[in-house]
Amino acid sequence: MLTISQAFVVLIIFLLIVEFFKLQKARKQFPPGPTPLPLLGNLLQLHFQFHRDLLMELAKTHGNMYTLWFGWVPLIILNGYHAVKDGMTTHPEDVSGRVITPFFKAMAKKKGIILATGHSWKQQRRFGIMTLRSLGMGKKGLEYRVQEEAAHLVEFFVNLKGRPVDPSFPLFHSISNVICALVFGYHFSDEDKTFHELISATENIFRFAGSPVHRLYEMLPWLMNHLPGPHKKALSSYDVLSSFARKEIRRHVERGTPDEPQDFIDFYLLEMEKTIDPPPKYDEDNLIYVINDLFLGGSETSSTTLYWGLLFMLLNPDIQEKVQKELDAILDPSQLICYEDRRKLPYTNAVVHEIQRFSNIVCVGMPRVSVRDTTLLGFPVKKGTIIIPNIASALYDPEQWETPRQFNPGHFLDKEGNFIPREAFLPFSAGHRVCLGENLARTELFIFFANLLRAFTFRLPEGVTEINPEPILGGTLQPHPYRLCAIPR
Repeated sequence: MLTISQAFVVLIIFLLIVEFFKLQKARKQFPPGPTPLPLLGNLLQLHFQFHRDLLMELAKTHGNMYTLWFGWVPLIILNGYHAVKDGMTTHPEDVSGRVITPFFKAMAKKKGIILATGHSWKQQRRFGIMTLRSLGMGKKGLEYRVQEEAAHLVEFFVNLKGRPVDPSFPLFHSISNVICALVFGYHFSDEDKTFHELISATENIFRFAGSPVHRLYEMLPWLMNHLPGPHKKALSSYDVLSSFARKEIRRHVERGTPDEPQDFIDFYLLEMEKTIDPPPKYDEDNLIYVINDLFLGGSETSSTTLYWGLLFMLLNPDIQEKVQKELDAILDPSQLICYEDRRKLPYTNAVVHEIQRFSNIVCVGMPRVSVRDTTLLGFPVKKGTIIIPNIASALYDPEQWETPRQFNPGHFLDKEGNFIPREAFLPFSAGHRVCLGENLARTELFIFFANLLRAFTFRLPEGVTEINPEPILGGTLQPHPYRLCAIPR
């Protein structure tokens, strides 16, 4: 006769077996992948991490489109350039949805652009693109703002007179001031207390994203909501950004809308006045979250890429010297560097592209979701299926890049030294969810990098001989903090 405890154990084992066979039956509807376990899915095989290299390793066994399970939730993984590109662009509208996970829902309330989906996302994204173009994105007007901030950054390093500094803050400050001028109509001084609060909030959010506690929140939100921890800090940090955005909106409303809108908030408030039929397409809540998206996306990604770029120059002084020789040979020392100059500076342009490819700061791409029944690489996919394009696998695809795991500007040069674009260069993703600020980011990276390399030679501080080149995992892949000396040329 079984005791109560023994009977309970037998019942648990029986239920786990039943769940196991139910999972095996469900698997037949999806591309093949590693065998999932009850409750955990494939979390044990993933070591409770969602790492780009592990995803690429699994593709060697299961193919470039395979399925992972988070508990009972299937995720279709796209690996390698062809799978990522074809999966995102063959039926781009079909895979344009966003997975609204519990944490993203708690943070952005399904509003804004990055963490929104469906009709609301389309409206906000379309308006965002049109307005940024009206404000000069892709034109000389915006390029002047970038040049102005690049000049301020050069001045910052000049004033250091070669003293060691961690360049993280000045890079973030200069890059974010470009988007701040577009959105708010002004930029921050580097001593501004509010700006430091916004930077701290941004760091907290990106540090939390992708962490083990973040994954735990997505699995057990009902429990995590009642527990203290970094998830509370991340949510409160997002509230700091929202509170600042709300104050800026109030400031604009009190000032009154000018005859000619000066910034993104002006344009949006004008659109709100036009929209009177319920439900409103444009309202203050959506504006707050769009502002947050523009600030986060327009500050963190480009500044982190440049942070990596300067580190790569420290590690590759020969490449730094080649860039400087090209800049000296082609450009007049007093000439303002324009984005168009990239056509005359093939090696510099190649180095900027290789910085983006090799740093690959987004790691794994943001999850998509199919908005209708569709076909993915010939495989039928039901509406609501989560799809994850492994962007890193395209940027490191050994079939597309000669030395994928080495920093090599030659990836973007032909035998004559001319710049050549590469189809597998997808740092901004692909399809309908491609990065909203791609043109701005490209302009910023080239102009900032070229200005810095023309003005300075970057070296390690005296006595420092090594830098840790491994990334710190988070919402973006950050370098380990380092210091450098900017020696005026």
